[in-house]
Amino acid sequence: MFEKTGVATREMVMTKFPPIERINKGPVAVVECYQKIPCNPCQTACPFGAITIGEDINNIPCRDENVCTGCGVCVSKCPGLSIMIVDGSKSPDTVQFRIPYEFLPLPEAGEKVTGLDRAGQPICEAKVIKVMDPPSFDRTPVVTLEVDRKYLYDFRNFRREA
Repeated sequence: MFEKTGVATREMVMTKFPPIERINKGPVAVVECYQKIPCNPCQTACPFGAITIGEDINNIPCRDENVCTGCGVCVSKCPGLSIMIVDGSKSPDTVQFRIPYEFLPLPEAGEKVTGLDRAGQPICEAKVIKVMDPPSFDRTPVVTLEVDRKYLYDFRNFRREA
């Protein structure tokens, strides 16, 4: 199915997420790379060595959730927009996501947006918490959103209503 649609199955997604106990402890990277391609900016960008690819840059990245601090440097460096930061420590009812977002205009903090699943289908309302777009992010802004916890494994992006 993935080869035809490009949309990861629930089983595929679950292999990329750390255990819920780690998510609830604080921010952690989720690296949704599913195919071998020649790429390694995430490994190079990680200041803690939490993401490794190895000698062959075609390898799928591995994230060590015990080393990852959720700093987010990798999010804006991934050319495939495959990395997000998930934080379940803020509330028992919601989770925060930091995701790359390359559309204009950028949303603003406090704005309500439509949360999307991996197929681009609307699934929830999300609240924009913060928007970061410093020059060091190389034109890949990172948006922090708050989403109902029941969408933890489904939420992947958002759209602004016209």
